Amino acid sequence: MLKDNYGRPLLGLRITLTHRCNYDCIYCHREGEEGGGELTVDEIKVLAKAASELGIKKFKLTGGEPLIRTDIIEVISAIASVKPLDLSLTTNGYFLAELAKDLRKAGLMRVNVSLPSLREEVYKRITNVNGLDKVLEGLEEASRVDLRPIKLNVVLLKGLNQDEVWDIVNYAKSMGFIVQLIELEPLGKATELFKRLHLDLTLLEEEVKAKAVGVHRRRHMNNRPQYLLKGGGIIEFVRPIHSGEFCMYCTRLRVTAMGYLKPCIMRNDNLVPIKEALSKGDIKGVKEAIIKANYLRRPYFTDLKVKGEG
Repeated sequence: MLKDNYGRPLLGLRITLTHRCNYDCIYCHREGEEGGGELTVDEIKVLAKAASELGIKKFKLTGGEPLIRTDIIEVISAIASVKPLDLSLTTNGYFLAELAKDLRKAGLMRVNVSLPSLREEVYKRITNVNGLDKVLEGLEEASRVDLRPIKLNVVLLKGLNQDEVWDIVNYAKSMGFIVQLIELEPLGKATELFKRLHLDLTLLEEEVKAKAVGVHRRRHMNNRPQYLLKGGGIIEFVRPIHSGEFCMYCTRLRVTAMGYLKPCIMRNDNLVPIKEALSKGDIKGVKEAIIKANYLRRPYFTDLKVKGEG
């Protein structure tokens, strides 16, 4: 297992498959990336094989909207061929109803679906798409074909959806889904909206904590607590990355759509190119690039010391 200079293991890759999207969400931050481009299926297969040989067994596919790619089933199959421990995908859910069965068959294990509102008018204001009914249908189909656990990503926004928290939690509980309540970050398009829409989740988390019948901490995921509710509901809070714990428990490298390894979501000045090696099918070259990018991983918001110091 690879570890960086701060003792943090490298367990997974977060791969941006595309920046294309059928939505125009008001808080989109493009995964902290610049530029466009897309890796081919063959390049993704080389990437997965090289990573797997280095002990990296967890892959999360993101966008843009990953399901907008017409070759998404082939992409899933390519990564599944290395027998990952975890293969997940984040999606707005718009195309999920028609693709869920084939995605599951190809080897996808679970999905994270954005669900900012259960009210049509609010959903459209946030996403600029009238897609709520299609997303709910997609969630039902994903559940039916066992793409689980299913997580609902809910970015809470002042004056828009903050009063829907318990409606969404109750819906998730009825479906057996996990809810991730996300605090708005001043990144991407959300930077200019932050002052108007930002909602501090501190008080809400205290409310949830008081209602919880148990708390489980997942130390491999930024020490994020899961609050277990009576009746089987599960809520997670995704707090600002500036808290420090985001960095302290980071176990991923990002792979940009243009073919760079990105050691940190907050930086674009230490990218490691892998596009050429991927295109050539150069497994050795890709592995060397991953090792270099892992060496460049630095905690952005903590004062962690280099392993062996102080």
